[in-house]
Amino acid sequence: MICALLLCCTLVHAQYYIRGEVKDNKKNPLQNARIIVHSTRLPYNSGVGGAFGILSSVQKDTLTFQLDGYEPFTVPVDASKYLEIELKMLPFTASLYKHTRLSITRNKQLRTELLPRFVGGETYNMLVENEFINTQQFPQTGLVLNVDRASYSNVRRFVNLNSEVPPDAVRIEEMLNYFSLNFNAPGKDSVFRVSSNLTSCPWNPNNQLFYLFVNTKKINLDAIPPSNLVFLVDVSGSMDMPNRLPLLKTAFRKLVDNLRAIDTISIVVYGSVTGVMLQPTGGDNKKVINDAIEQLEPGGNTPGEAGILQAYALARNKFIKGGNNRVILATDGDFNVGQFSEKDLEALITKQKQSGVYLTCLGVGMGNYKDSKIEILAKTGNGNFAYLDNEMEAEKVLVKELTQTLYTVADDVYMNVNFNPSLVSSYRLIGFDNKLSALTDSTSNLEGGEVGSGHSMIAIFEVVPTVENVKGVVSGIMKDHIADVEIRYRLPGNKSISFFKYRSPFNFLEFAESEHKIRFAATVALFGQMLRSSEFVKNVTWDQLVVMARDYSDHTNPSQREFAELVLKAQKLYVTTRKKK
Repeated sequence: MICALLLCCTLVHAQYYIRGEVKDNKKNPLQNARIIVHSTRLPYNSGVGGAFGILSSVQKDTLTFQLDGYEPFTVPVDASKYLEIELKMLPFTASLYKHTRLSITRNKQLRTELLPRFVGGETYNMLVENEFINTQQFPQTGLVLNVDRASYSNVRRFVNLNSEVPPDAVRIEEMLNYFSLNFNAPGKDSVFRVSSNLTSCPWNPNNQLFYLFVNTKKINLDAIPPSNLVFLVDVSGSMDMPNRLPLLKTAFRKLVDNLRAIDTISIVVYGSVTGVMLQPTGGDNKKVINDAIEQLEPGGNTPGEAGILQAYALARNKFIKGGNNRVILATDGDFNVGQFSEKDLEALITKQKQSGVYLTCLGVGMGNYKDSKIEILAKTGNGNFAYLDNEMEAEKVLVKELTQTLYTVADDVYMNVNFNPSLVSSYRLIGFDNKLSALTDSTSNLEGGEVGSGHSMIAIFEVVPTVENVKGVVSGIMKDHIADVEIRYRLPGNKSISFFKYRSPFNFLEFAESEHKIRFAATVALFGQMLRSSEFVKNVTWDQLVVMARDYSDHTNPSQREFAELVLKAQKLYVTTRKKK
């Protein structure tokens, strides 16, 4: 309301017109650059071609220009002069972005620097699909393990709305994470259990698929330590839609139902006001907590930075040593006051996570959903990331998978895979695609992810077999191993690094003869590649994928049955769209 009144006053008294255009240092126009007018603090955006025009009551003013991936720029302006603004691209340095990379091949560099991509009003980090790597040159590759699942439910949202999925919204490792496939508990004294399989490749008969299944130990519910949870809720005006704040309120009420007396809940909000809405309250006071949740109302701008700082301060103030200390951020990611670029947010969260407080991010909304920002927060803040597109997903994340989402069993987890060059000529990692320029560095410089209790993770490689490999397939005899696997991690609250090692046997089976979980996982990976229009599956048709989804989904399992239906919907959408084009 205040912003609307200020805008009306500005228009009534406007005598001047500040005009100009925003470009990068290569003279490319920049659309959606945010422009802050200092005299009124009102925000504007550059339009198509980078052009802008702002009515003003004063001839001279100061403007600040901001855009994700570029350095903010502040300049005094005179309405009598046409402005040509040049924004400088940020250098994505090792010290800033090494924590967010998902995979790296030792001593191999990517060629591309990447920026968030706009899809309507939504933003997604641009992805570079992993290519085939020569094993003789680069036998070792590393990948970050985490429990993020956000991409699958976001993909589902697009398809159910009969809309093509932005390729950069498709993160195949998160789609695979979504399904718990054949959980096998680790040994009594182990955090991890790893198994591997090797099959023929259903989309390329000359190649093979190598699967790594990683399971984490389950925490005994009676032994779960007390939780210090801070709900950080975006109550800005952009959250005033049924699939945003009302959905989050429902989600939080479901979580509250599972709280214990030893757990503590606080609520911090940011919007028209930023502050503590509920002081730390015991989990047995459910009515008090639910009443506070019910009072959440949307309005105002989105001062995300202020909200994050206050939530972390409250979490630190009530820190439980040996407990589960966590901020649960619920937002559409559309920060517009304070620090809000990917660079700013990563720097902000990097400082906060040193306190030992974890971060869970719950994304909601459509149209202005900022996936790129929420993902940066989760991956930088020792946390995880889920996207809630409906109440069933909220229940899945915060009730059925509560321990996986909120209770950590290992920190800074990443996995090194060292392929045997005598059996693997080259390989490519499916998913775990990098969002930023890679560094000439070893995998020891990757900072890993957080994994929760009782979780299953899958990594799939497409490999080109050597002659010796093919001979082993034909003869059925192979004594050698295909890869050595090492998981490096830290136990929560422990600074020392632990290791889990596994040697992958050469246990080849034809794809059609392999276990159900293997065929289903390959189908999910293929679906993600089809949505991304991957060059590596360009000979596969949607009809073939539909058949695989139908045949390899367990139709007694609700989530797998839904997956088969989703693939069928996507086929109708993509085939029809391609015909029209």
